[in-house]
Amino acid sequence: MAALSRREFLKKTATDAAVAGFLAAGAAELRANPLGLPIGSQTYPHRAMIKDGNFAGLLKMLADIGVGSVELCSPLGYTDFASLSDGKQVRTLIADHGLKCESAHFNMRELREKQSESIAWARDAGITQMITASLGGGNTPTMDDVKKAADEYNKIAAVAAKAGMQQGLHNEGFEVSMVGGERTYDVLFRLLDPKLVKFQFQMSTISQGFVAHEYFTKYPGRFYSMHVQDVDLKAAPPPLPVPVAPGRGGQGRGQGVQVPVGKGSIDWVKTFTAAKIGGVKNYFVEQNMELTKESVAALKAMKV
Repeated sequence: MAALSRREFLKKTATDAAVAGFLAAGAAELRANPLGLPIGSQTYPHRAMIKDGNFAGLLKMLADIGVGSVELCSPLGYTDFASLSDGKQVRTLIADHGLKCESAHFNMRELREKQSESIAWARDAGITQMITASLGGGNTPTMDDVKKAADEYNKIAAVAAKAGMQQGLHNEGFEVSMVGGERTYDVLFRLLDPKLVKFQFQMSTISQGFVAHEYFTKYPGRFYSMHVQDVDLKAAPPPLPVPVAPGRGGQGRGQGVQVPVGKGSIDWVKTFTAAKIGGVKNYFVEQNMELTKESVAALKAMKV
C-alpha cells in the first residue's frame, strides 16, 4: 500500500470523520422515531381549525413540529370535517405539505347508510385504512349485543376489503365494557374476522386497565395502528370531563390525566417493542396542540 502524504492523510481523516458523523446521525434518527415510522397526528383534537376552513394552516403547523403523517375523520360522518369533502383536493393539499395520509375514522352510521360514498371519498383522498371509533353497542351490552355488532362489522369489512380497503376498530365506550365476565374487547378479538378487521389501540385506555403491550403480545398481528397519549395514573382526574363526541377522544371513566408522552405512567419501550409483535404499521398522537408539540418532540428523541 502506498504511503500517504501528510496532506492526503489529513484530508482522508476529515472525510472519514464526516462520513462517520453522517452515519451516526442517521442511526440516531432511525432510533429516535419509534418503529422507524413517521410520527403521526390524529386531526380530531384540532378539528376547530378544519371547521374554520384552515386545514392548510393545520397541516403546516403539524409539519413544522415534525409530524410526518396525519389521520383524518370522514367529512360524511363528522360535521367539523365537512370542508374536506373533496377527497382529491385533500390528497393534494396533504402532499403539498410533505405529509402522508393513509388512515381515517368513519362512524358507524355512515358505514351503515352510505358505505359506498365513504369508500369513494377514502379512495380519492388516498386512504386505505378505514377505522371506526366504536361499534356503539352501549356500555352494558349482552353477549347477543356483542355478537350482533361483530357480525354487522364483519359484513361491513368484507365490502371494504373488496374495494381494497382495510377496515379497523378503535377501542372506546362499548369496546371497554364488560360482558359475560370478560372484557368486550377480548370477545371482539374472537368474533371479528382477523383478515377483515384490524385493531387500533387507544393508549389512554390504560386509565381503565387496558395495557397496550399486553394486548400487542396477546394478539400478535391483529393490530395496525395506535393512538398515542400518555396518562399520569397517579394524578387526580379533573372534576368534570370535557364533553366530546360519542366514542371520540375521551379518556374514559378511569383515573389519571393526559400528559405528554414520556411524562406519564406508560412504559414506551415495552409498548413499541411489543407493537412490532402486534403488527402496528402507524401511530398517531391524539392530543391538543400543546400536548402534541411536547409528545412529538419526545417521540423524535425516544430511543427504543
